[in-house]
Amino acid sequence: MEMLMTWALPAAVGAIILASFFVSPRVRYADGFFKGTAPDGVAPGVVTLVLSQVTTWVFARSLMNAAILGFYFGLPGTLAYAGYYLSFLTGGAIIHSLRFRHGHSSVQGFLSARYGRLGTGCYNVLIAVRLLSEVFANLLVVGIIFGQAGTLEYNLAIGAIAVLTLVYSMLGGLRASLRTDVLQMVLLIGVLGALLMQLGFAGELDLTGMLATTGSADAGPGWVLLAVAGLQVWSYPMHDPVMMDRGFLADRRTTRRSFLHAAWLGTLTILAFGLIGVNAGLVSMEGEAMMDTLARQLAPSTLLLFNLALVISAVSTLDSTLSSAAKLTVVDMGLAPPKLQSGRLFMAGFMAGGLLLLFAGSDDLFSAVAVSGTASMFLAPVIVLTLWGGLTAPRWSYFTAFAAALTGAVLYFLETAGHLAVMAPATGLEHKYSQLLVICVAVLAIGFGAFAAGLAGPRARRA
Repeated sequence: MEMLMTWALPAAVGAIILASFFVSPRVRYADGFFKGTAPDGVAPGVVTLVLSQVTTWVFARSLMNAAILGFYFGLPGTLAYAGYYLSFLTGGAIIHSLRFRHGHSSVQGFLSARYGRLGTGCYNVLIAVRLLSEVFANLLVVGIIFGQAGTLEYNLAIGAIAVLTLVYSMLGGLRASLRTDVLQMVLLIGVLGALLMQLGFAGELDLTGMLATTGSADAGPGWVLLAVAGLQVWSYPMHDPVMMDRGFLADRRTTRRSFLHAAWLGTLTILAFGLIGVNAGLVSMEGEAMMDTLARQLAPSTLLLFNLALVISAVSTLDSTLSSAAKLTVVDMGLAPPKLQSGRLFMAGFMAGGLLLLFAGSDDLFSAVAVSGTASMFLAPVIVLTLWGGLTAPRWSYFTAFAAALTGAVLYFLETAGHLAVMAPATGLEHKYSQLLVICVAVLAIGFGAFAAGLAGPRARRA
């Protein structure tokens, strides 16, 4: 196994990176770099959009989270993470209203028209943090695959993937990202299929045991997390710039179909990978980590496929994150002239920022999802009442919802990091996912309450 990790995995990853360079066009025009259009102005088709949407959401952190939650909490844990993939359905509805009902070409344009520059500023800060967390989390997974934190192998793997992905992303921006997403998603499906076949032929998959985990005592937090996903899924897609960017590239029919097909394909992919974690949990020893269980349970070639799937998804998400970071800073925020050099400079800045977060010492993968998902919940009343309901509350309502969501996100982060201990005494709940559910309910109650109060006042207006 050590020989495979030393030579076979780096060789396979190197081949994927080389193939990504090969299919990445060297874009010399702003629309291709920032908006993904072809030289002749043709928008991407439905297959390209579906594969791009899925591979940018089925990223390394997601695959690892789905497996880890399945490992510790059984099938309900994996179902909880898969619940976030309903975001493709709510995201499609959000895009449809933004573009074809309200006539906006970006989320920022809509928020600026309704809640001014400060309203847009709150949103931009949130998604900038989201993009940084994506860089951090996917590089972290790459490091974990190749070695222990702080080792030479860990640092070399992170550095190599960061530099190589940044270079080919700089060549073509969003245009390159779309083309490499197709290649990488096809490879990911192939690797995942081969992985499941090997597990099935080896008799390693215990489907009966997996189903039995739904009723076990340890599955409780998984069901709680599924409820959290059900609350966050309404606002989660709007704070993901990678998903939103791909909703403005094609015509109405192509866009609608891409979101619908991405929903079922992404959910199945996450469930398939999560089941590997559920299965590992059935054979784990007391106190054993998931990766140690897999290393003991799986044949070397099977574990190689598992790790290769993680690296493919990490690379795919990194290039999409960098292209969205360039568009956010240059096009949406207007921080620099809309030139390719400006986009490349901000790509490098976001990669450097993600590396700084990584080497600051944080290693909790799901906390990043929970924190950003909680922070995004200030958008729930905006989506339901303003975007879909056509009502615009006073700006104080918007900022109250934003403050509540940000406070909830910070509170959860500080609680899980051990810096605070207020939730357990206040609620009587000890598990962090139960505390997270209480925080989410409170954030939504404050946000919708502020909007309801604002809409009842004289300054509310109907679009």
